[in-house]
Amino acid sequence: MSGAQSGLYGSDRSLLSPSAVRLLDRGVLKWVIAITAALGAILEVIDTSIVNVALPDIQGNLGATLSEAGWVSTGYACANVVIIPLTAWLSNRFGRRQYLLFSLVGFTASSALCGMSANLPMLVFARVLQGLSGGGLLAKAQSILFEAFPRWEQPAAQAIFGIGVISGPALGPVLGGYLTDTLGWRWIFFINLPFGILAVLMTIVFLPRDRRQDISRDRVDWIGIVLLAIGLGCFQTFLEQGQEDDWFSSRLIVCMAVGTVTGLALFVRRELTIDFPAVDLRALRYRALSAGSLYSLVLGMGLYGVIFAVPVFVQDYLHYTAMQSGILQLPSALAAAFAMILMGKVSGRVDARLLIAIGAVITVAAALMLATINPDTSPMSLYVPLFLRGLGSPIMFLPLSLATLGDLPKDKVASGAGFYNLTRQLGSSIGIAVITSTLSYRQAVHRAVLVVHEGIGSPDLAARLGRLRAALSRVSSDPVGIRMRALKLLDVGVDQQSLLLSFADIFMYVAVAFTLSLPLLLLLGRGRNATAATAHE
Repeated sequence: MSGAQSGLYGSDRSLLSPSAVRLLDRGVLKWVIAITAALGAILEVIDTSIVNVALPDIQGNLGATLSEAGWVSTGYACANVVIIPLTAWLSNRFGRRQYLLFSLVGFTASSALCGMSANLPMLVFARVLQGLSGGGLLAKAQSILFEAFPRWEQPAAQAIFGIGVISGPALGPVLGGYLTDTLGWRWIFFINLPFGILAVLMTIVFLPRDRRQDISRDRVDWIGIVLLAIGLGCFQTFLEQGQEDDWFSSRLIVCMAVGTVTGLALFVRRELTIDFPAVDLRALRYRALSAGSLYSLVLGMGLYGVIFAVPVFVQDYLHYTAMQSGILQLPSALAAAFAMILMGKVSGRVDARLLIAIGAVITVAAALMLATINPDTSPMSLYVPLFLRGLGSPIMFLPLSLATLGDLPKDKVASGAGFYNLTRQLGSSIGIAVITSTLSYRQAVHRAVLVVHEGIGSPDLAARLGRLRAALSRVSSDPVGIRMRALKLLDVGVDQQSLLLSFADIFMYVAVAFTLSLPLLLLLGRGRNATAATAHE
């Protein structure tokens, strides 16, 4: 048998269904399992962004405020980050196949519950269930691929997984906008049902059953699980609600900060001192996992931060609809899919650190181009940097996954994949929180500078006022009204200019962050995939 056949499947064909045995004999079962695992991961990734464009409709339909409707996203994100690091323990406790099935069934059922929700509390509750079940799909899919494929086939297998992870956040708003505009917001959840059912059936038919001896019977670290839930739940809430509640001026945010520090500190201490930890933090002693996870945090902040910032910019400044904003990012998604396929062939033959550095340079170039935005920015001028962003992401993502997880011992892959995916998810949340706060702060700074620069007595101000008053005098003869409207229009113009400058700052900061993080690559190894690929050939 091949590495995949002897790894995930073992030598016991009785663990396989008759259909799986036939595919195994043809040598394609591992690829069918890769598609099965990737399908669940794609559903989860798309669902993290598909809801955002529908929040105004949800708010109006369920009679909620925008702040209350925001918990539809916050509840999902909190549940998601809590469950991701527990996926390795849950898989060991209940079995790889059983846990994946539970996650898929739970995700599909909770999607149906979301679509049928009659009020906001029911919808938030269903979204929490969806986050708890969906969080396991991402890390579990990646660990299954590492266990199912030999090293020389890892790049191609991870490319299938990576296409969804990279392109999902860009496709989510497009799909969400279309479904919301044509069928209603409930269909952003109902759309999961056929694909979820398909993934469940494929898992039942093609994934091998778990052997009893592979299922752990160790004691359950309930205290560790509770501490993790408190720490990460508070941290995600802190990030999601901080800007809206004006950070530490809010008692809720202060409580979340205290809960984050206390919960995570006690969690780390407990997990490093007991024999049956819920999360195996000892796996971080592997330098590649530690460095790769840290770089994954930066990657999540930068890449998903840009994905968040661009739609906000085109909708707030260029007045695009949600649908138009999503379509604008389609070239980026297509570029990501192309680059991921290319990386599937190249990774394993080229030093992973070199590929990540190339991807980082491309991303820096894209961010610098976005930093040149101005009042004349058009869709065509955004396509090129967004295309480069889509191209650079997989060039970093796939080699980083291989360099981080590829050399871990088999028994550490699941826990390593959980921690690695957690850092990327947290990086996304941190990046969005930082960008939101920085936008508000930098807009205020730029507005203050513009107001001083164009204060009373400024020739530019007088000239602009003169032009506005001349234009308004064509439709009104009231001099006081004309002056007031001209001043108001000028004030709006200052706001728009300061908003534009603050977005330019954000993209510049992303470029700087990726540049400063490059030394982390020195802590990563070359990976043994290249050696394995050569040996296989």
